[in-house]
Amino acid sequence: MTFSTLAEWLAWQETLNPAEIDLGLARIEQVMQQADLSDRFACPLIMVAGTNGKGSVVATIQAIASEAGYRVGGYTSPHLLRYNERICIDGAPVSDVDLCDAFARIDQARGEIALTYFEFGTLAAIDLFHRADLDLVVMEIGLGGRLDAVNVMQPDVSVITSIALDHTDWLGDSREQIAAEKAGVMRAGRAVVIGDAEPPPTLAQQAQQLGANALFIGQDYVAARDNDSWSLRIGNQVMEALPMPSLSGEHQLGNAATAIVTLRQLAEKLPVSEDAIRLALSKVSLPGRFQRLRRNPEVIVDVAHNPQAMAALAAQCQQQPVAGETHVVLGMLADKPVEQVAESLAPIAQDWHLVDLQHIGRGLSAAQLRARLEPALPGVKLHTYSSVKQAWEALQTSVAAHDRVLVTGSFYVVADALQALAGC
Repeated sequence: MTFSTLAEWLAWQETLNPAEIDLGLARIEQVMQQADLSDRFACPLIMVAGTNGKGSVVATIQAIASEAGYRVGGYTSPHLLRYNERICIDGAPVSDVDLCDAFARIDQARGEIALTYFEFGTLAAIDLFHRADLDLVVMEIGLGGRLDAVNVMQPDVSVITSIALDHTDWLGDSREQIAAEKAGVMRAGRAVVIGDAEPPPTLAQQAQQLGANALFIGQDYVAARDNDSWSLRIGNQVMEALPMPSLSGEHQLGNAATAIVTLRQLAEKLPVSEDAIRLALSKVSLPGRFQRLRRNPEVIVDVAHNPQAMAALAAQCQQQPVAGETHVVLGMLADKPVEQVAESLAPIAQDWHLVDLQHIGRGLSAAQLRARLEPALPGVKLHTYSSVKQAWEALQTSVAAHDRVLVTGSFYVVADALQALAGC
């Protein structure tokens, strides 16, 4: 199959496999073999799994390595505005032309194998990284770990960030079960950096059984806040007076520490100076994470979509209060614990504006979202809108200059906000 535009390729990929999520490595392993793609790159590979914090850790690793002068390839998902954001080389999204060429090569190799949308993109990333002259590749797991398409590769270092209840239909309904799935990214004889402050025992048990070298935050490395700076102890070594990460939120200290410790595992091949670390911490950015779009009123967008992430978001709002009210613009997918999300946000939200995500396969309509929220928010008036843009237009009559508008609940609703409010 050949298409002339990236949009055509992506639309076709959505129809190739009827399942939006179809976990398993058999299809992608077979296509890799047919495409003659190795499961190891010529350079080191860092693989990042976890529920929350993956994007921040990946962004920080990339920023530090780039500051140290290395060429870095990065694979993340989902994207916000352009599919190209998923595959970056030297910090820049790959071009439409390069993506289309990679898709054509994967399509030719796959034969009759019905790849999913995510598998197609993962294979394209692997293909492009093999063709680039890179010093480091960082790949983010999409869902879980053990059966995620990215796990077809063999990492030099694995990372597991914080673990929370999310995607329970596929990964299990307890942190222990979810941890077991994410532990699938560990490799015998390789380092695995654990960024969860309260890790389920499953992680240590599986690391020991496998013979992986596990490094746990709070034990093997410790991040400590000191007013406007922080320190990082790794074993007997201490890095002091580090600049606060430019990514907002107290939880970003743990993510930054995890990124630094991960790169330290590759010190023999990729030495990184403390100066590079300091510069990168001050510069690293990640769209959609407590991102301020405007002031007066303040407009913040955040992709938080599970209770743990929402609790962290609410804490950030409390740590950075506004004089007026907080108006929440919320859109969510049907498989998310909407009621628990409401509990996290309720202490900081005075006004709720629910938006329709029914155009997304698993998205809730505004009416469905309201029906699920009403029991959790008794007596609270819930406004419904067909889109983020419509909600923003309605807010113009009620929001004051000293208020905050918080847009959250899903990558999709943040993407809609970035488009709708681009000119605000």
